[in-house]
Amino acid sequence: MNTQRILAHFQESADLKLKSAAALSQPISQAVELMFTALSNGNKILACGNGGSAADCQHFAAELVGRFERERFPLPALALTTDTSILTAVGNDYSYKDVFAKQVQAFGQAGDILLAISTSGNSANVLAAVESALEREMRVVALTGKDGGQLAKMLTDADVHINVPHSRTARIQEVHLVTIHCICDGIDVALFGGDEE
Repeated sequence: MNTQRILAHFQESADLKLKSAAALSQPISQAVELMFTALSNGNKILACGNGGSAADCQHFAAELVGRFERERFPLPALALTTDTSILTAVGNDYSYKDVFAKQVQAFGQAGDILLAISTSGNSANVLAAVESALEREMRVVALTGKDGGQLAKMLTDADVHINVPHSRTARIQEVHLVTIHCICDGIDVALFGGDEE
């Protein structure tokens, strides 16, 4: 592969991250506050997304249940992307559109948070999960890209929208990963205060 092409990937990624930092810092801060408040009140965070976004959900849940960078007690987070029996049963018996919504209906309670990740903002199963979450009086933190799609239109004033205004899925996902790390760090700081050396 041409090294110039590789360098262009790194440059585009770095440029987008720097551009996104100022625009996204406020909604990321709001997401941290929303999630920390929910966790402090004994609630949990459910996460859903497809493909690379499914992997991001699992990564996020692992950082909360295990740890991010500090030793601490486990925090309740669940990726709705991991139980193949649920996913295939619901997909087969109902529709793939319902694979996350059914789990939100089963596990979600008022005061819980749904982390909904969709680079297009138009993933039908993520939209259905958001609809179920809102019906259950859960709050939503949405990570999207492009123009936010249909997901952006579903959110209430009590929800948080973190939108990466870019057209390339890979670049959007790269910023989503930094965002997830910022949220995990923010939750740790909210729990313990200050910066750990």
